[in-house]
This record gives sequence, C-alpha cells and structure tokens, in this order.
Amino acid sequence: MDNKQFGKQLEERTKGFAVKIIKLSAGLPNSDEGRVIKNQITKSGTSIGANYREANRSRSKADFTNKIKICASEASETVYWLEIIYDLEWIKKDELDQLMIEAKELLAIFTSIGKTLKP
Repeated sequence: MDNKQFGKQLEERTKGFAVKIIKLSAGLPNSDEGRVIKNQITKSGTSIGANYREANRSRSKADFTNKIKICASEASETVYWLEIIYDLEWIKKDELDQLMIEAKELLAIFTSIGKTLKP
C-alpha cells in the first residue's frame, strides 16, 4: 500500500472512530459531571480525524508535522477520557473495549508517524 492509500484509509478510520465516540457520548449521563466528560471526549475523539485530514492538506512539512503531533495528543486525551468513563462504570466494559483498543492503536500510529518526521 502506498502513502496515498494509507492516508485515505486512515482518514476513513479516524472518521469512523469519531462517529463511534459521538454515539458513546450520547449515552453518557446528563448530569453536570456527565456533560463535562461528554464535551471533553467528543472534542478530543473527533479532533483526531479532523486534524489528520488537515495534515493531509497541509501546505508545508512543518504544518504536517504539527498536525500529526496534535492527532497524537488528541488520541492520548481520548484514551484518558475512556479510562475515566470506564472507572466511573457509566458504560459497560465490553462496549468500551473496542473503542479503547482503537484509541490506543490510533495513538500508536500517530506517535509512530510523528517520530519519523524531522522538525
């Protein structure tokens, strides 16, 4: 698979992840605490794909590198919020497992891409 195909597949993957995060957040409690976490995980989980799409349309290598690092940061934050939701037992473990696996895989992918880029 060439870089263009990989990029397109990763764009689709991150968009699919964003949709799953939105669906998850819709099921969170409507308490003050639930709304805070809902807002945070929705922002971070959807930002991964949005920033990756922007990276693929960047105007410079520095801009691409910056966007990729943002993707990694947002993926890491999403893992954090998924852990909080799990610890609060707001969503069943088996429902969170696949999202957690995907979030960690995306984090690993963007971390790896970021390490191959030179500033």
